[in-house]
Amino acid sequence: MNSNFDILPSDEHGAPTDSLEASVAALQVARQQTFEGDSGALPLDTRRTLVQLLTGPLIDGRRHSKAWEVVLRDEQVLRSRLHELFLDLVLDRDQQVAFLRQVSREDVDIPILLRRNTLSFIETALLLFLRLRLTQADAQGERAALDLQEMLEYLKTFERSDNVDQSRFAKQCDGAVEKAKKLGLLRKLANSEERFEVSPALKLLFPAEEIEQLTKAYAAAAGLPNAPDAEAGADSTISDDNENEGDQA
Repeated sequence: MNSNFDILPSDEHGAPTDSLEASVAALQVARQQTFEGDSGALPLDTRRTLVQLLTGPLIDGRRHSKAWEVVLRDEQVLRSRLHELFLDLVLDRDQQVAFLRQVSREDVDIPILLRRNTLSFIETALLLFLRLRLTQADAQGERAALDLQEMLEYLKTFERSDNVDQSRFAKQCDGAVEKAKKLGLLRKLANSEERFEVSPALKLLFPAEEIEQLTKAYAAAAGLPNAPDAEAGADSTISDDNENEGDQA
């Protein structure tokens, strides 16, 4: 995408300024009125990207290339607008992921705008499993991809031995996969009905140093004799590789 803002305002010495005011001014110059009485200061593509961030769950640069370019181009202005709403922009240029995080301070009564998604035990177990697959894929220099059956087989290890309602448990597992898809953490691969790519956004939601501890805790809670090991998993061969965080997305 070609930027409309290649020429930045200059100070009296001719040096380009990099202030928020200069960025806003440049955007205002390029702005066109989009509806009658429009008093907004941002151009249409910046507004669209702001709305996409607010509606979530995330912007994935590989899937939303135009929005990603706008995020990089107008990062300063977007951050300012979001801060007005007590929201922070989480941005990872390497992973090409952007999403919002609710700002919080104990000494300030901040209104909560982002809706919290409470995850069930099975849903969280699946996200931890997907995060481990990202670790494994990174070790192999590959993208993290897996089949639906792999996810369901892993979740089945959490089924109680005395469970008499297998149909209900199967629905919970299917629901966990659908939840991961809804949160933008699983993306169906082209020309495949049951193969998915794991979003690198999970790296931001679950830091690597927490994965092994959390996974073992979940395995213990489920009564499994051995928890999956993050380090051992990193040696495995993984083929082919977005409201917003952990229990909040």
